[in-house]
This record gives sequence, structure tokens and C-alpha cells, in this order.
Amino acid sequence: MTVSTRFASLVALFVAALIASNLIAVKLVAFGSLVVPAAVILFPVTYILGDVFTEVYGLAAARRAIWLGFFANLLVVAAIWIAGTLPAAVFWEGGDAWNAILGQAPRILAASFIAYLIGEFTNAYVLARIKVATRGRHLWMRTIGSTIIGQGLDSAVFLTIAFAGILPPAALATAIVTQWLLKTAYEALATPVTYAVVGYLKRAEEIDGGVARPA
Repeated sequence: MTVSTRFASLVALFVAALIASNLIAVKLVAFGSLVVPAAVILFPVTYILGDVFTEVYGLAAARRAIWLGFFANLLVVAAIWIAGTLPAAVFWEGGDAWNAILGQAPRILAASFIAYLIGEFTNAYVLARIKVATRGRHLWMRTIGSTIIGQGLDSAVFLTIAFAGILPPAALATAIVTQWLLKTAYEALATPVTYAVVGYLKRAEEIDGGVARPA
């Protein structure tokens, strides 16, 4: 099967955004009284790209991209773990900083693995089903509707696994709802960009949902 340069480039961007999100998620940031992982500024991009994969290239292609992202994350976790087990040079003074930041990465990434697979696969499936139900109309309904469900599951699973025992229960629940709403709002605000990208790719690739468009 031939893979287009555009699809390969989008998958590379998808994987890079996913890995970067998981690494910066270690930091909790505060917006007033709201506390969320720093990944909230980037992770929604992976859902936007997931919508593009499903809408333009089809559900099977979206699943391939999701699995590629999973295995790329697995490689990062393995590399961080191996590096952490290697003996440090006696003159290196970064041990405490390493443990404070990357020492938490395995738990963060383990949480991300589970939440990512649940959220992304649900997002892609729901978008594909809504597309069939609406006969390809109302793209905004598909992207936002699938995000509400996918991001809701992702936020609940990720934050519970990553920060249970670190955040008080009330703060954890607030963080889940806040992150869910922020990610959904992010997707909604990005709708014009999604429309533009999807429209361009459908014309350039001459496909719609992985099916060749009629001449």
C-alpha cells in the first residue's frame, strides 16, 4: 500500500505532539484556581489530527497512526527507564533534577498509554459512525461530538492513573472536568482550521474517508 507524503508528514507531527505532551504533562499548571497538566496546551492537537486521519484517510488509517503513536511512546518509556538505570558520572549534578522530572515520566506515560488507546480509538470510531449517520455532512458535529466522548474518557483515565494519591480527590475531580472542558473548547475553536486542512487534503489526495473521490 502506498503511503502519501502528506499522510506520513501528518503522522510524524501526530507522534511528535503526543510524545511532547506526555513529557510536559509532568508539570501541573494553575490558571487561577484551576490546576491541569501542562500537556493541555498541546495534546488536543493529537485529537485534531486524529479527526483528520479518520475523515480523510479512513478509520483503518487512523488506527495505524494511533498504533504508531503508541509504539513511539513505548520506545520513549523504555529509553527513559534504561537511562535512569545507568550509573551516573561522579561529577554529574543533575541527578535530583532528573528524578524530579523524568523520574515521574514512567507513571505519566503508563497512564497515557491506557488513556491514549481508549480515548483515541473511541474518538476515531465515534467520528466514523457519525459520518455514516450524517452521510458525510456537518463535519463540525463529527469533530466536536467525537472529541466530547474521546477526550472525556482520556481525561478521566489519564488523570486518575497519573495523579491519584498526589492530588486530593476533590482537586482530581476538578482537574478531570477542567481538562475535559478545555480540550473540547480547544477542538471547537480549531474547527475552522480542521475544515481547511480536511478540505485541502481531500482535494489534494482525491479521497474521502480512504475512498477515491469520483472524477
